Amino acid sequence: MPQTVTLIPGDGIGPDITQAVVRVIEATGADIAWETHQAGVAALESSSTPLPQETIDSIRRTRLALKGPLTTPVGVGFRSINVALRKEFDLYSNVRPARTLVPGGRYEGIDLVLIRENTEGLYSGVEHYIGIGDDPRAAAESVMLVTRFGVNRILRYAFEYAVAHGRRKVTLAHKANILKYTQGLFLDMGKEIAREYEGRVEFEDRIIDATAMMLVMDPYRFDVIVCENMFGDILSDQIAGLVGGLGLAPGANIGKDAAIFEAVHGSAPDIAGKNVANPAALLLAAVMMLQHMGMREQAERIRLALEATIREGDALTPDLGGAGTTDSFTDAVLRRL
Repeated sequence: MPQTVTLIPGDGIGPDITQAVVRVIEATGADIAWETHQAGVAALESSSTPLPQETIDSIRRTRLALKGPLTTPVGVGFRSINVALRKEFDLYSNVRPARTLVPGGRYEGIDLVLIRENTEGLYSGVEHYIGIGDDPRAAAESVMLVTRFGVNRILRYAFEYAVAHGRRKVTLAHKANILKYTQGLFLDMGKEIAREYEGRVEFEDRIIDATAMMLVMDPYRFDVIVCENMFGDILSDQIAGLVGGLGLAPGANIGKDAAIFEAVHGSAPDIAGKNVANPAALLLAAVMMLQHMGMREQAERIRLALEATIREGDALTPDLGGAGTTDSFTDAVLRRL
């Protein structure tokens, strides 16, 4: 029986790159049945809500989703549809790999993975204004919420990921020198859990600002990096910059009962429908999804075909310095399958 996957085309360039990725996946012979549902602006236009219940129900049934970029409507509903999906399905681990694909860049041979806690920290959204006198917005306060439960599961995920993928080292990036309680808890539990993996995975901790500096000066000293939500958000874009930007950055949001795979770049409405969008990030997310599903042969075929296409400069889209189109780039990947 085919395995059903919820497909969310998204907004802007989302439908274009999603269609391209589906073509490539189907060309591998992967036994997948797609269940297409909307979210974002496209859903708002058809269902009067940016996140319809039928989309949520579909992900709950399939436990898997491949998602194009979404636009969060201004002044409507959620702070972020992506955040809403993570909270709805408790997708506590955000996995962002960065691997050199384009030759001739500033760095060659980059192969990093950032694992970010996805549900707590400052992004938990516990914030409010404080009124003073006649000013109801005299001050604003946000709470960095960190729980022992949340820290334990993200750190164990990072170490287990390292073991499963043959990674040598886990670096815990933190600000425990200043945030003694929230980041102190993160660091203390990291040291405690690291002892369980001694001899299998090397462990180190680094202050977050020093980590950001060293990622620019010598990124090769890192392998797997784990950190809390906001720090992870910043560092994940930084490591994407080491390999060419968000157009080559896939992401996975993993929970106990569901997983959503996505291109982490925006919906780029200015080039929507022009057949020039680069599908590489979503295609790399699809590779992660196929690996998660146990379809490792199909995942590896796609990865190798994509890397060869980019390395040989075949029909590259404008963001990669070429004059190709979404369709011609996809055709080039298909030829290599």
